[in-house]
Amino acid sequence: MKFKIDENLPAEFAAILAAEGFEAATVAQEHLSGAPDSLLLDRCGAEMRVLITLDLDFAMFGRTLRKHMREFSSSEAKPKTSRH
Repeated sequence: MKFKIDENLPAEFAAILAAEGFEAATVAQEHLSGAPDSLLLDRCGAEMRVLITLDLDFAMFGRTLRKHMREFSSSEAKPKTSRH
C-alpha cells in the first residue's frame, strides 16, 4: 500500500510507514506544499496512494464521492427495459 503524507503532519510519519514496509512520500518531498486540495487528490489517485491528512476539507470530498458512488450504483442496478 502506498501513502502520501500531507503537509499538516510531521514528515516522520513517512519514515514510520516506510520502516513497516509501506511506500510513503510527503507532500513537501514532492514539492506540493500549498497545492490545491484538488491537485493533491488527483495526484494521489494517479499514484494509487492514500492521503493521510488532518485537513477537514477532504472530509467534504469523501462525502461527495460517496454520494455520487451511491447514485451511480443505484442507477446501474436498475433493470434495463427492452424495447422489442
